[in-house]
Amino acid sequence: MWRITVVLTLLVLAGCSSAPKGVDCPGEVSTIYGQSMGNTQARIFDLVNAFAVSRDGVKVQSGTLHSTDRFQYVPSAITAEGFYAQRLSDKQFRLINPYQNTMITWTCP
Repeated sequence: MWRITVVLTLLVLAGCSSAPKGVDCPGEVSTIYGQSMGNTQARIFDLVNAFAVSRDGVKVQSGTLHSTDRFQYVPSAITAEGFYAQRLSDKQFRLINPYQNTMITWTCP
């Protein structure tokens, strides 16, 4: 009985201490009006109610995503940097920078 308790405790601690690994995702850079400006790559950390984007040592966190009706409105938030963050689907994430008229849409595998 003692061994089972020790093993279960270790499994619970290991599960609680693991951090999200992130997924490398290709992205498309465009203007807010949709004119393509090129491609990019970033690591996306999907946290279910939020996400984070890491690229070149810079990490942007979306904060808690909100939607009054997920079937009608895209879950979104404003980041601390002033970007508009959106979860378009389980595999698509977007950051919009209104100050530079750009948006990046990442599609993860």
